[in-house]
Amino acid sequence: MRQLLPALLFVSAFWLLSAPAHAQKQLQCTINSVHDGDSMRVLCPGERGTLRVRMQQIDAPELEQAHGLRSRDYLRKLCRTGSTALIITSGSDQYGRMLGDVYCDGKSVNEEMVASGSAWVYNRYVKDRSLYRLQDQAKADRNGLWARRNPQAPWQWRYEQNNRN
Repeated sequence: MRQLLPALLFVSAFWLLSAPAHAQKQLQCTINSVHDGDSMRVLCPGERGTLRVRMQQIDAPELEQAHGLRSRDYLRKLCRTGSTALIITSGSDQYGRMLGDVYCDGKSVNEEMVASGSAWVYNRYVKDRSLYRLQDQAKADRNGLWARRNPQAPWQWRYEQNNRN
């Protein structure tokens, strides 16, 4: 047994260190409010108060930006206040919001937002490359924000707003 102890310690340490820092978990939550086209507040069992959720891999226009209000309204249509959402979390962002993939009425809301032309694939954070197919189709069909001649990505719009004199 003493001979096995170092090996067991090594294997245990390796397993702990190789585990993902932000393991995914699933939460069934109630939609409390939708702020914009990629974030909402939810009430989850066992949690105190509302949680802020930021939908990962997508970026929707800011409310002050062209198509921003329509994007928010489309998300409100997909995830109605009081309805249940399944959220597959993968950690949190720099603002303390839970990051996740959101499902309402059995549909991937992240995918629906991109397919409808209500959000961009967030190039900087994308993991699921199939989202680009949905975005390309939305562009080809001129859905949502793609109906505009030169839609501006939210990250570019924020950059310009932050660098105005």
